[in-house]
Amino acid sequence: MWCQRLAWLLQGRRGSTGHRWPWLPRGPRPVLAVPARCHPTAPASPCCAWQLHRDHLELRYGSTVMRLDFVWLRDHCRSASCYNAKTNQRSLDTASVDLAIQPQAVRVDETTLFLTWPDGHVTRYGLEWLARNSYEGQKQQVMHPRILWNAEIYQQAQVPSIDCQSFLETDEGLKEFLQNFLLYGIAFVENVTPTKEDTEILAKRISIIRETIYGRMWYFTSDFSRGDTAYTKLALDRHTDTTYFQEPCGIQVFHCLKHEGTGGRTLLVDGFHAAERVLRQAPEHFELLAKVPLKHEYVENVGGCHNHMIGVGPVLNVYPWNNELYLIRYNNYDRAVINTVPHDVVRRWYHAHRALTAELRRPDNELWVKLKPGKVLFVDNWRVLHGREAFTGYRQLCGCYLTRDDVLNTARLLGLQA
Repeated sequence: MWCQRLAWLLQGRRGSTGHRWPWLPRGPRPVLAVPARCHPTAPASPCCAWQLHRDHLELRYGSTVMRLDFVWLRDHCRSASCYNAKTNQRSLDTASVDLAIQPQAVRVDETTLFLTWPDGHVTRYGLEWLARNSYEGQKQQVMHPRILWNAEIYQQAQVPSIDCQSFLETDEGLKEFLQNFLLYGIAFVENVTPTKEDTEILAKRISIIRETIYGRMWYFTSDFSRGDTAYTKLALDRHTDTTYFQEPCGIQVFHCLKHEGTGGRTLLVDGFHAAERVLRQAPEHFELLAKVPLKHEYVENVGGCHNHMIGVGPVLNVYPWNNELYLIRYNNYDRAVINTVPHDVVRRWYHAHRALTAELRRPDNELWVKLKPGKVLFVDNWRVLHGREAFTGYRQLCGCYLTRDDVLNTARLLGLQA
């Protein structure tokens, strides 16, 4: 009842006399103050109460208190004239919304918020939709559910590899593979014919192949055909690839086609697990690694290959609204001169970098796997670092990079949160 009275009062203050009602407060305080008590909307529904302020609506639904700007509420209207439900695109011209807009009437029932605007247009929002899509709701949600792991956690999980035929021919096999990949940042497909062509067919099942300066599908041997340490027999410390791209490649595919020799095991480290430990032990280090921009550089002049790539970004990249880590850019080989921060920050950054490096190099965080012909490894290059032990003999790999957007698109179409 008091909600209905509030709507009536709000309508009344825009009467033809133009006078301010004596009970309305002046200044920047809320225009109307509703008692801070829970108004049950229905016996089985979460408690709902709301309070109108000069420029926003404060709405409590269940345990979530939302502060919804009036312009935001008008802009996100899902009515037929404002939103095209067939294309899932906005029809409303946001620039046409009065930036001082206020609703003329507000009403809430057990499931829905109703707002009537000065031109008579009515906007309806489901309370559940608002709880999910408000800033306060998003702060409580995880964009990408993950299982952080060290070697023991991953081995005990006994994550299965997916058979090639199931991966290629069934949605169930593909969905299981993608679920493993999203949770752990790595996934394997077994019984693949050890050729570049069959590896390409496998990769294209989940994504468009991202063509880079290395081509679409690449062969990888120790012939130093490219100006990169990876094209040798030397050990490689843990790193992520293409840090020198403005947007590092999202997913990397590895398939060992042949190895006639010893060594060459692949090292995998969950960078997010290491970063989480830094956050718990020294949050100031985590914050610095997430704020300081660095340059990474790739300069190549070998044979007919001439490239100069520069990418800029912090080591850790987080979503600002919930501080969720979504990308780690870690490559000591390709890190360029640090000239993007003043001197009083540099030493603190080195301390933070050392803390992260120590976690990444903890032996219990190292998962070692031997890649063999027929077993294809997919790596989330935004999360999992990879490396290699030194090897002898002839070793040939093929692989490619995949566009992250397309992999996540495939996962969402199969009903996964990605």
